[in-house]
Amino acid sequence: MNLPNANWAAGAVTAAEAVAPIQSGANIFIHGAAATPTALIEALAARRDLENVRIYHLHTAGPAPFAAPGREREFRSVSLFTGPPLRAAVAEGRADYIPIFLSDIPSLFLSGQVKLDVALLTLSPPDAHGHCSLGTSCDGAKAAAETAESVIVEFNACMPRTHGNNLVPLNRVHHFTLTDRPLAEHHLEAPGEIDTRIGELIAHLVDDGSTLQMGIGAIPDAALARMFNKHDLGVHTEMFSDRVVDLVEAGVITNRFKKVGTGRIVTSFINGTKRLYDFVADNPLVNFYPCDWTNDTAIIRKNPKVVAINSAIQIDLTGQVCADSIGHHIFSGIGGQMDFIRGAALSPGGKPIIALPSRAMGGKVSRIVSELSPGAGVVTTRGHVHWVITEYGAVNLHGRTLRERGEALISIAHPDFRPGLRSELAKLRHFTMS
Repeated sequence: MNLPNANWAAGAVTAAEAVAPIQSGANIFIHGAAATPTALIEALAARRDLENVRIYHLHTAGPAPFAAPGREREFRSVSLFTGPPLRAAVAEGRADYIPIFLSDIPSLFLSGQVKLDVALLTLSPPDAHGHCSLGTSCDGAKAAAETAESVIVEFNACMPRTHGNNLVPLNRVHHFTLTDRPLAEHHLEAPGEIDTRIGELIAHLVDDGSTLQMGIGAIPDAALARMFNKHDLGVHTEMFSDRVVDLVEAGVITNRFKKVGTGRIVTSFINGTKRLYDFVADNPLVNFYPCDWTNDTAIIRKNPKVVAINSAIQIDLTGQVCADSIGHHIFSGIGGQMDFIRGAALSPGGKPIIALPSRAMGGKVSRIVSELSPGAGVVTTRGHVHWVITEYGAVNLHGRTLRERGEALISIAHPDFRPGLRSELAKLRHFTMS
């Protein structure tokens, strides 16, 4: 990607100089996923003169030196979605986590509930009109860019310029540094036998003309890999990865029948490989929007046949879904699961799906349980859950009684755990086993 005329670039400084104005007690937002401003983070963490700096972020890529042991007096990480670099810090009390719907994150900043002093962003270089793009991650970054007192930027020549409501005017940038650093990549893993079977069951529920929402991981990838026989699929999602590119190139994803963004893929951020980043670069087929719009149930429900594919850590026999923690241990976040589960349920012909392997810990424990582990967070309530899929089948819990739900879920649990689950269900629901 070529930089525009050099006049604006003359104001570039080193990363250390860019973050030098940050003061103790500041509230900072850090851009996330592939847009993580690594150069600025490293420069900020290199400072030893700061105290009580609060850093708000979603999942970030690469190391998080601001949350390293011994930095507690200087920095306090506040995860709005906890990624791998922050799990240990949150578990050990060196960092915090806010459980929040992805759709509600921008309002934290726009309303002033969280007053941001600084936004650290990675942007594409400005165009001839003085507009910069948030590139691969719009999500909550747009609101941060609009509300922070100071916007400090890593202009990365490798950041793709993307379309949608994701522009930041150059005159909003207070300090910046220049880099030409390849974006962090997330490579697909070959799905295993269980993932493949779950993907087949998901794909079976997807009708022609459906609008897809999917996350990242082996199960969504396995499902997408089995949709090459579908026609005229659309995408309205909070994020997507490389597998979507395959379906676009095969002519499967056309977005013809979407009511919102007809003919366009709508997303809030992406995470994948350079192939994906090249695909979205200056591609009007893909529109990026803030997550309070992409994840608004009033917007989602306008599209026909929304199929929302989401995962879980545990699900109890009443249908309560834990997706953000393993007991008290925070693993990820609420994210957009509830936004899209509800949006799909309200969509004409929509299908909200929770998909998970039947077992965890090398087969030692069942993911379908009589009751959630102590401390487990309910991300999707039993009133919202519809389709649940494991490698043993797909069941729809909507409109079923507690006993019927329990029996349905036991039918797709691993066979080794079914007798124990039946016995527990009989005790809970007060009936005699036949």
